[in-house]
Amino acid sequence: MNNERVLQIARVFLRLALGITFLESICDRFGSLGAYGSKNVSWGDWTHFVQYVAVLNSFVPKSLIPGLAVLETIIELGLGIALLLGIYQRVVAWSSGALLLSFALTMSIALGITAPLGYSVFTALGAALLLGAVAVPHAARSSAGTHSTAESVNSKLCDRSFT
Repeated sequence: MNNERVLQIARVFLRLALGITFLESICDRFGSLGAYGSKNVSWGDWTHFVQYVAVLNSFVPKSLIPGLAVLETIIELGLGIALLLGIYQRVVAWSSGALLLSFALTMSIALGITAPLGYSVFTALGAALLLGAVAVPHAARSSAGTHSTAESVNSKLCDRSFT
């Protein structure tokens, strides 16, 4: 197996792993993985999730916490679905990295460095950044196996300069 094939497999694996991670987290906050206190369950219900958001974001006015929890859930849902479907891979990967960085920072400040390390937030952040760096740009994918847009423009410019 050549390096290009391994890279292709790794891109798909990273997309699926990150996407499933975001969606699994959403399932947890709605109780789909079990009740609060069950093994491998962080929140178990919406109330415990909102309480956790309040702990991480103690600098935010309490009245904004429920809205922040909803916004975070919507963003994770959108990114999770986009990652699974492979839509706008580079933009979605960088956006996932930004979201994970915000999680890592707020968790580190509110709970200490061991919390984001224990939940592998830094690992997921690294995966998102790597995926953003190696993702095939949308314009290149849409050209269906031909040169990327930049290569096509360069090729046309070079052809014109010699005619």
